[in-house]
Amino acid sequence: MQSLLIANRGEIAVRVIRTCKEMGLKTIGIYSEADSNSLHVKLADMSLCIGPAEASKSYLDIPRIISALEVSGGDAVHPGYGFLSENPKFAEIVRASGKVFVGPSPETLELIGDKIRAKEVAQRVGLPLVPGSEGPVDFQGAIEVAKKVGYPVVIKAAAGGGGRGIRVVHNEKELREKLPLAMEEARVAFGDPRVYIEKYLINPKHIEFQVLADKYGNVLVLGERECSIQRRHQKLIEEAPSISLKEEKREQMERLVAEFCKEIGYEGAGTVEFLMDEDENFYFMEMNGRIQVEHPVTEMITGIDLIAWQIRIAMGERLEIGEINRRGYAIECRINAEDPNTFLPSPGKVEELYMPGGFGVRIDTHLYCGYSVPPFYDSLLAKLICWGSTRDEAIKRCLRALNEFNISGQGLKTNVEFHKRVLSSREFQQGKHHIKFVEELLL
Repeated sequence: MQSLLIANRGEIAVRVIRTCKEMGLKTIGIYSEADSNSLHVKLADMSLCIGPAEASKSYLDIPRIISALEVSGGDAVHPGYGFLSENPKFAEIVRASGKVFVGPSPETLELIGDKIRAKEVAQRVGLPLVPGSEGPVDFQGAIEVAKKVGYPVVIKAAAGGGGRGIRVVHNEKELREKLPLAMEEARVAFGDPRVYIEKYLINPKHIEFQVLADKYGNVLVLGERECSIQRRHQKLIEEAPSISLKEEKREQMERLVAEFCKEIGYEGAGTVEFLMDEDENFYFMEMNGRIQVEHPVTEMITGIDLIAWQIRIAMGERLEIGEINRRGYAIECRINAEDPNTFLPSPGKVEELYMPGGFGVRIDTHLYCGYSVPPFYDSLLAKLICWGSTRDEAIKRCLRALNEFNISGQGLKTNVEFHKRVLSSREFQQGKHHIKFVEELLL
């Protein structure tokens, strides 16, 4: 492999380009008309415009991306996260073109993309599941399952992901009203109307395990991240490791996660996600077959470049990292272009920009002074990642860095103040937060 096309935009495209340059690989950027002035376009060795602002006509348009791959002479594709990163068809077409897809096989992506099939495998290797339906349900089946496990229950799209296609219901009347809506939402969003029912856990924590796996059956679990600070199922703050997990339980879950990955023949970087109740009972949710937005916190405590290993594994290298020495704690705050009170998107031109630094502080971003944040895509502007030898030190360093952060301009607002509120809260500092913390206690 000599050249790699990044089928993405924003901070993750910049992140991949930087690692590729360190590895001596030529980088090829693609961009929509709205992203012509984006930083990844300036940093890539070659950049190609693939279409108009609408994602459906650019970053989600497989023929246009494959054409760019052929024209540029690229050897491989890194999909980043979001967009086509977990699309089995895209992975299959890339490989059918004689190119390398930096990620799992199309067959594996198809399996883990079907939440019901993934749960069947998880159950087979001993991963615990939330009580609920054993497969997709129709109207009557949903009512029967809900009566059996007890309300509240959650309706989930079988082909869903990223927090989409989820509806919580508290009684049979709500179930009768919301089930048809959930099925239609799943059909429109994922092209698959199937849904399943699970018991809705009260105030659990969201815990995920980072894995690397090569083509030779070697699986390495790099520990967990806690992602319980969320709003509407979208993560806002992540940390590693979780303060709520005892070492014995961590080791047990890492063994089960490794077995799950071996069972499905996983290759590349991925994340196995769980809900955890107050008694440290874990319940399998799903596996994400891509790099995660929050991967830097794992990198900060392990010293392992996950993007580099994604590429090395795709090139056929064996996973030979040796003993993992995890050090300290890391916290990531997603800095979004949104109103800190209403959470409404707030794009605009960056007229003043000052980003924090210092020991243990990392910024992943595509921003620069004069850049206009387009209104067409995800609102993520930057990721602030802070390391500390203790969790308390990481929190204090993060608060200091947030106080230094200044992203301002015409029409542009950020959620920096929101992050300060969370990190300053007693519940977060004591590790007593959960996935409903933001909506129940801060809003």
